[in-house]
Amino acid sequence: MTAKNITWHQGISYEERISLRGQKGYTLWFTGLSGSGKSTIACALEELLLKKKYSVYRLDGDNIRFGLNKDLGFSEDDRNENIRRISEVSKLFADSCAISITSFISPYLKERNNARLLHEEVGLPFIEIFVDAPLHIVEERDPKGLYKKARAGEIKEFTGISAPYEKPVNPEIHIKSDENTIEESVDIIYKYLLDKKLL
Repeated sequence: MTAKNITWHQGISYEERISLRGQKGYTLWFTGLSGSGKSTIACALEELLLKKKYSVYRLDGDNIRFGLNKDLGFSEDDRNENIRRISEVSKLFADSCAISITSFISPYLKERNNARLLHEEVGLPFIEIFVDAPLHIVEERDPKGLYKKARAGEIKEFTGISAPYEKPVNPEIHIKSDENTIEESVDIIYKYLLDKKLL
């Protein structure tokens, strides 16, 4: 049911927050197959930015699916709702002038584009980071044993095996995690942010 009788109350603007906080807010949206390395790279980037005294927070399956989205499963509808909620939360973090890092498979182009539009409509930067690794590589890594279970039919609708992953068409940053180390990957992102004057 859609809420009625609600009114937006405009407070401090994004530009005023930038001036007061001394940093820009935006979302770094990591996408890629399970096992591609996106969460590992996101964690390392978060640590680097925190050490440099930036306000940054990482959203991932652990702090979202065990709390805000614990009522959602893994059907296509639930995955889409999961990403919709994450998009809204990351936008709020970005609007507060924090750097919001999201690390989710987010397999569908439409849902990632919706996340981008949600930010761009209010003037917030959105940077899509495609952490790319071939299926055979992520299956070899399989840190949680999920691909093995999916191949055995124990996990239904598993991205890359029994459910689709739609690769980004034109991401701001494309990292090939089978070719770049974690440190090199973080450096690529950090240099991009510097080049775009986001740090």
